[in-house]
Amino acid sequence: MSSNVDPLVVGRVIGEVVDLFVPITEMDVNFGAKHVNNGCDIKPSMAADPPSIHIGGRPSHLFTLVMTDPDAPSPSEPSLRECLHWLVVNIPGGTDPTQGEEVMPYMRPKPPLGIHRYVLVLFQQKVRVPIASIELSPETVETRAHFNTRDFADRHDLGMPVAAVYFNSQKEPMNRRRH
Repeated sequence: MSSNVDPLVVGRVIGEVVDLFVPITEMDVNFGAKHVNNGCDIKPSMAADPPSIHIGGRPSHLFTLVMTDPDAPSPSEPSLRECLHWLVVNIPGGTDPTQGEEVMPYMRPKPPLGIHRYVLVLFQQKVRVPIASIELSPETVETRAHFNTRDFADRHDLGMPVAAVYFNSQKEPMNRRRH
């Protein structure tokens, strides 16, 4: 097993979000100056804007990026698993998600309770995915809840992931006002 997959196993990303895979494409994720490594902590305020992501591969390759929260609404009772935070298709290799087609706009982490994992999964597409062919359940479109990364990949013939990374985030304490 590859050393880049081990943290995904320990963090239960492999098993709960995706199946075991071999990473074959570079994906560099940063929130401002903070580089995202598996299991690192990112405050919700740091993730208010989409991360900058550089995807490896050739310009002739196309990729799909999925970002989900498998711990919604709380890690002990993830009844909304998975909450879809971002979905971008047709991203050319060697570029970033701004060069692809956004299906679901970025939504910043808003963990209400406990420490949540936010998972970014990259798939290499076999062919260009027409936006009109993307099927999301009405509930996912309306509330972003009950998305399933595996099912989405199966429905759109994406195969196994080629890269993934996750970070942890929890609600930030409210600033106390001085009287």
